[in-house]
Amino acid sequence: MIMRLIIAGCLMALCVIIHAGGVMWALGRIRRHPDFPGFWAGTWLFILVAAWIVLLHLCEITVWAGLYFLKGAMPAMQTAVYFSAVTYTTTGYGDLVLPPEWRLVGAIESLTGILMCGWSTAFFLTVGSRVYESSAGTAVER
Repeated sequence: MIMRLIIAGCLMALCVIIHAGGVMWALGRIRRHPDFPGFWAGTWLFILVAAWIVLLHLCEITVWAGLYFLKGAMPAMQTAVYFSAVTYTTTGYGDLVLPPEWRLVGAIESLTGILMCGWSTAFFLTVGSRVYESSAGTAVER
C-alpha cells in the first residue's frame, strides 16, 4: 500500500512537471507576441491555448494509464486510457473500477486532475487578461 502511494505521489509530481513545462512554454510563446489586435486574433489565441491545455491533460492522463496498464490494474492500454480519463476528469462513470489494492491510487489521480484543471483555468484566465489588456490598450491609443 505504501509503495503504491509513493508511486502515485511520483506520478502526481510528474503531472506537475508536465503542466509547468507546458504552461511556461506557452507563456513564452505568448510573450513574444504581446499584441492581439481585434476579435479574431484574440479568439485564435484562445483556441490555440485551449488545444494546448487539452494536449497537456491528455499527456498526463496517458502517464496514469501507463501505470495502470503496466502494473496489470487494467487489462489493455486503451481501457487504461479510458479509465484514466474518466478518473482524472472526475467524471467517474463507474463502468470500470480498479482492483481494491489500486483504488486509493485512482483517488490520487482524481485529486491530481482537479488540481491540474484548476491550474489550467487560472492559466486560461491569465491569457484572457492579457488579451483584454492588449485590446484595451489598442482602444485607448485610437
